[in-house]
Amino acid sequence: MSNRASPSGGALESATVTANGLLLKKSRGAGVAIAYRRHSAHLMASQNPVAEAPNIWAVAQSQFDHAADKLDLDEDMRRVLRVPQRELTVNFPVTMDDGSVSVFTGHRVQHNVSRGPGKGGIRYHQDVTLDEVRALAMWMSWKCACVNIPYGGAKGGVVVDPKKLSIREVEGLTRRFTTEISPLIGPDRDIPAPDVNTNAQTMAWMMDTYSMHRGYTVHGVVTGKPISVGGSLGRNEATARGAVFTLLKWAEAKSQPLTDARVAIQGYGNAGSIAATLLAEQGCRIVAVSDSQGGILNDAGLDPAKVSAWKREHGTVVGFPGSSDINNQEILEVDCDILVPAALENQITRNNAPRIRAKVVAEAANGPTTPDADEVLFDRGVFVIPDILCNAGGVTVSYFEWVQDMQSFFWTEERINESLKGIMDRAFEAVRAMSDQHEVDMRTAAYMVAVARVAEATTLRGLYP
Repeated sequence: MSNRASPSGGALESATVTANGLLLKKSRGAGVAIAYRRHSAHLMASQNPVAEAPNIWAVAQSQFDHAADKLDLDEDMRRVLRVPQRELTVNFPVTMDDGSVSVFTGHRVQHNVSRGPGKGGIRYHQDVTLDEVRALAMWMSWKCACVNIPYGGAKGGVVVDPKKLSIREVEGLTRRFTTEISPLIGPDRDIPAPDVNTNAQTMAWMMDTYSMHRGYTVHGVVTGKPISVGGSLGRNEATARGAVFTLLKWAEAKSQPLTDARVAIQGYGNAGSIAATLLAEQGCRIVAVSDSQGGILNDAGLDPAKVSAWKREHGTVVGFPGSSDINNQEILEVDCDILVPAALENQITRNNAPRIRAKVVAEAANGPTTPDADEVLFDRGVFVIPDILCNAGGVTVSYFEWVQDMQSFFWTEERINESLKGIMDRAFEAVRAMSDQHEVDMRTAAYMVAVARVAEATTLRGLYP
């Protein structure tokens, strides 16, 4: 415990740093206690066992290097594309419900904007790191180029477990973070979207905050908004629908009907639960699903609607009647035809890749497979639809939303889904052709398609000055 002088000349009473990093300051004059929490254990501590997995930024760079080697990319261009163009880290205070003040750390990274404004989600998670955001921004550059939409790559995140905050606290955090990164974002500069633990409401708060600073409504500053404030029909289902379109193209290419195909889905959030519903509509049998608390298995099949209702009521899929409990690692090794990783990064590694029994892995999540696991899966003949292709439906319909906002002219859901299918089908065919031409796996082929497009745009624009 120590005494410190206050700005007004008085002494601060009982200023002390506790074991969990809580700095308490009490002013004698006002009698008001303010608590500043930095990296508070109950708000931000990681409990994710994947945290010790390979560094995700190193993984992203390794994937780029591999594609660059295959393309025989110029060394100067490699140096440009191997690192982010712009990074912003902010530490910002938020007033909590109990009157205390917590300080949170957030990041916004723009990897490359040669093909258009930056595009990428905002995630709230206790394991967010700058390296993770760098990797995700790079992947967004490749993802947008892979499906050939006119965006560059960006990403953002805040180190926080939002499940431990009230709605009012999450809103306060969102509005302050938006203000802090506002020098970088804008409808012509960088357009955020939802990601892990953020949603349409989060985007509405971001849009409103940005608009308040401008003095007029700016719908196009973010995508993934509610329909009533400039959102797009079909956006909520877009990531899952795009993944299903790629699976349909895989089934067509392999003459492998989806009817009665057994499906396991790791991550029963927005993308995972909707993918389950859409695949069930195609005649697939959903045999296993999981969320952050665990998973369930039923070889006879699970009803996605009933599982979703159970999760809404109980907060988890665990305990669903008629199912057996499994964990998030076991679900990856379930006997199935289609495996859909729809959770976090680094889930399929060299250690468990030999035990993957699926015929095809459709990466609805970002970065679920490590490079060394890719090699194992390729050697074993497991077809991987890589994340920058498989889950690009979300950013594609985000692009449609942005176009609609900029024109103030909105499309029907039928037009949106038809346009999405056309883009996903063409992207799959381009990647498959690259894979066949160079005899490489689908991930390498997707990167080759994407990196070549970004490199071409960067070369044509030249270096300034």
